[in-house]
Amino acid sequence: MSPLLASLGRSLGRLMIAITVIIGLSVASPANADNWDAESLTIKSNPEGALVTFSEKDVKAGRKSFNQSCGACHSGGITKTNHNIGLDPETLALAAPARDNVEALVDFMKEPTSFDGVYSLSESHPSQLNTDIFYEMRDLNDDDLEHIAAYILTAPSVQGMQWGGGKIYW
Repeated sequence: MSPLLASLGRSLGRLMIAITVIIGLSVASPANADNWDAESLTIKSNPEGALVTFSEKDVKAGRKSFNQSCGACHSGGITKTNHNIGLDPETLALAAPARDNVEALVDFMKEPTSFDGVYSLSESHPSQLNTDIFYEMRDLNDDDLEHIAAYILTAPSVQGMQWGGGKIYW
């Protein structure tokens, strides 16, 4: 087989895999309209427990921004650099301060700290403090950060235990 045909075959194989993954994600995606209801779109707004209801459009925008800015390390709600810390509600609630509400997640995306809240992660974790290093955060405004937080906090209601479950469920 000629090198050109072999290269073409490999490229076609990669394309087929990519198409299969995209189709699989769109079928099992939380973006399916029938999965969203008022209950799953209502989440904690702040540490005091005030509730806020986002629109499906807002959460989908948050999903897109999450995938572009956070998805490389947090695909499916896991943390690839530390599998003990996921984006599931139970883990977020155990952080110091608790990150199980919109206000706290937005604060983290602006000024990230370690899970125990003691150390700044601004030099190693993408945030609004280091957009010169982590360009994926550069164009995100406060609304975008709120939508990302809304996606993170509503994903468990739609995806169930798979969100943040990593290898256990995938």
